[in-house]
Amino acid sequence: MKAKKIPFEFVLEELDRLHPRVKPMFGCYAVYVGEKMVLILRNRQDHSDDNGVWLAIPKEHHPSLKKEFPCLRSIRLLGTAETVWQNIPVDADDFEELVLKTCGLILKGDLRIGKVPKQKKKRDKPVLVKHRLP
Repeated sequence: MKAKKIPFEFVLEELDRLHPRVKPMFGCYAVYVGEKMVLILRNRQDHSDDNGVWLAIPKEHHPSLKKEFPCLRSIRLLGTAETVWQNIPVDADDFEELVLKTCGLILKGDLRIGKVPKQKKKRDKPVLVKHRLP
């Protein structure tokens, strides 16, 4: 089986000094810096209008970042409600420039970008109880 190529590898090169980690997620690639998930890289054939670089932006920071990145928009795959995920679409005229600007903000530690994923609840392991017969 052939390994899939991570789209927009220039993002990882740009963030290299922060030692980003990449995890496959739903056919895309989540980029972590420290404990924060900062970006998702998506370039798929299905729902191609959502291809691009997704930024994890808490809702209270949407207005300020949309001033800096007018092309930011919600992810259509996620429904009509606005979520923390905002997309720099791959078909934006200045896509690479905007993504590099985003990387610059991440490198500077801009607190508007990134979210710490919720911890998965650990399941209690079943307890084996040995019964003795009387």
